[in-house]
Amino acid sequence: MTSQTGIRTVAERGRVHDVDALRGFALFGIFAVNITFMASAYPGNLVDDPSFASPVDDAARFVVSALFSMKFYLLFSFLFGYSFVLQTDAARRAGRAFAPRMLRRIAGLFALGAVHIVLLYGGDVLTTYAVVALVLLAMHRVRDEVALRTAGIIYAVVLVSLVASAAFVGSGAFMPSTGEALADAAAQTQNMLGTPADVVEHNLGGLGLLVLQAVSLQGPTALAMFLLGMVAARRRVFSGLDGTEPVLRRIQLIGFPVGLAGGAVFALMGGAGSTLATAVSVATAPFLAAAYAATLLRIMHGRRTAWVRSVLAPVGRVALTNYLAQSLIGLLLFTGIGLGLAGRFSPPQLLLTVLVVFAVQAALSAWWLRRHRYGPAEYLLRWFTNAQRPVRLR
Repeated sequence: MTSQTGIRTVAERGRVHDVDALRGFALFGIFAVNITFMASAYPGNLVDDPSFASPVDDAARFVVSALFSMKFYLLFSFLFGYSFVLQTDAARRAGRAFAPRMLRRIAGLFALGAVHIVLLYGGDVLTTYAVVALVLLAMHRVRDEVALRTAGIIYAVVLVSLVASAAFVGSGAFMPSTGEALADAAAQTQNMLGTPADVVEHNLGGLGLLVLQAVSLQGPTALAMFLLGMVAARRRVFSGLDGTEPVLRRIQLIGFPVGLAGGAVFALMGGAGSTLATAVSVATAPFLAAAYAATLLRIMHGRRTAWVRSVLAPVGRVALTNYLAQSLIGLLLFTGIGLGLAGRFSPPQLLLTVLVVFAVQAALSAWWLRRHRYGPAEYLLRWFTNAQRPVRLR
């Protein structure tokens, strides 16, 4: 083996696979949240389905709110910023101008997101990422200090805005009464069971809320995480890790107490239905997301647990395909286009479904990548990004 091959092998086994595995793990957490919205219209109306009101159901909802909601989205956003730098490196190696290449990639993401909203799932994140990535592109040459300061200011503004809104406007202001929300949720869940046109109408019905959330919360926090990820990639944070770094343990010791406490408060205060609870989550979710990442990195570099990276990395390597596939599975399971099971899965059953679907995706991702270089969606996006068809899929 030549020295050049050896260096490439080390990179594959270390930095690249660590990032892929973290991305796969983040995709699992995102699906655990998204499936609750795919399965019925009650979460989207910020009320619980009265058909599932047992202590076990409440416990499952608590787990999702406390441990998953708003945490994995931040981790995924951080990794998007990290991968952004990898894209600049790829453009440089290919001898291509970076800005036009990235603009085409952003346009491709937006187009995929728009199709995703209309046909599969109204809670899309790709369109938000595409718009926010334009800001990242405009800032990609700023110094690390400027990027970090900007991320901190953005996050602080979001947090202060939420606290001020809760204090001066009211935590539940402008929201319908519980009775109205329950009636709307029941009607919308029924629409999910209708014709393809009804399903499209249901998806588009939440577009206004999606835009509002993207502008006020999801977009700004994503940009902050993009910038942090960009700086981390510049500093090669994931290069040469062996899992024994003291900083990983320190992140766990701080991140878990703060993040778990914040997640519990968020869930107990009503989750996304409360502006003040959302502020608590915004303030503490990064700690838990960081603790998750540090824990996974330590696990993946353990002698007896290194197999975890082998399981997760393929999922993250074809994350776009898997993200879209999760929405397709939700469409086929819950809407009238498929089995029509909307409103019939309890919260524990949804968590079990997430585990089963993700396990299948992990197996299929590994199988696919033994035969192909890219996932299907990644192949199409790469084709559009480079303005030419990749030489081969294998």
